[in-house]
Amino acid sequence: MSVPSSHRGRYAPSPTGRLHLGNARSALLAWLETRRAGGVFVMRIEDVDHQRSRPEFEERLLTDLRWLGLDWDEGPDVGGAYGPYRQSERDERYAAAIEALDVFPCSCSRRELREEASMGEGDEPIYPGTCAAGPRHPERPLALRWRTPAGIVEVEDRIAGTLRQDVRAEVGDILLRRRDAAWAYQLAVVVDDAAMGITDVVRGADLLMSTPRQVLLHRALDATPPRFAHVPLILGEDGHKLSKRHGAPDLSALREGGIAPERVVALLARSVGLVGPSRTMIQAQELLAEFDLSRIRPVAVDWRSLA
Repeated sequence: MSVPSSHRGRYAPSPTGRLHLGNARSALLAWLETRRAGGVFVMRIEDVDHQRSRPEFEERLLTDLRWLGLDWDEGPDVGGAYGPYRQSERDERYAAAIEALDVFPCSCSRRELREEASMGEGDEPIYPGTCAAGPRHPERPLALRWRTPAGIVEVEDRIAGTLRQDVRAEVGDILLRRRDAAWAYQLAVVVDDAAMGITDVVRGADLLMSTPRQVLLHRALDATPPRFAHVPLILGEDGHKLSKRHGAPDLSALREGGIAPERVVALLARSVGLVGPSRTMIQAQELLAEFDLSRIRPVAVDWRSLA
């Protein structure tokens, strides 16, 4: 099936929990950017993590996003020409992509790699090629890694600017399938963006450093990478990334608590400078007329104003 050449944006949440304000803001900005361009907006559910993904979370997040004032042209609940729109239903596509890449089995666990690199929990060590010539522990369940080609990858991000990375030197051989047989995010997102003809991706800055390896995978699969725009992370009133320690509510809690969606949209818009501090109520649709990615800047907000 040929892919369209017009603007196609997407939002791709993981149904592993409730939708927090940072993810809701990414959804809003991705929707605004696509609607402002007159493009097609795609909703894709990234549920490759079979252990944590739940249908009830998917249902809740779609309900929350519609309550916020967002809609989509293609998705798991509305269909479309490039489905299915759940990653759990796209295994054959990921397996086909693996066949086109130079991969090798790997028995290393994340814990072992962190310990070898003397890194703490949550840090991502550079893969040192431990199993490149054959798995160290072939009796274990085996992951699959891609022999990442050498060379600098340059990405022009529409917000963050120029990003240059030697993926092989700074990341190592990229994990494509985990030891529990689940497909890795890096592979699934690239295969799906390519197959669905996604031309523009707006997402949080926490994914910025994943972009060079995704661009490299796009090229290895003879696909054109989308344009990327990584928005600043939402900040709490203390100027740090908004998190559970701030006590910030999730979108469902706000919806079920009777908070007007226009108040939530206004707070999210204030957090990137789209409206001034005095604007406390606004519909998502009202932001379209003057929306421009170049206006986005991080602004600390007090989520308690929603109470």
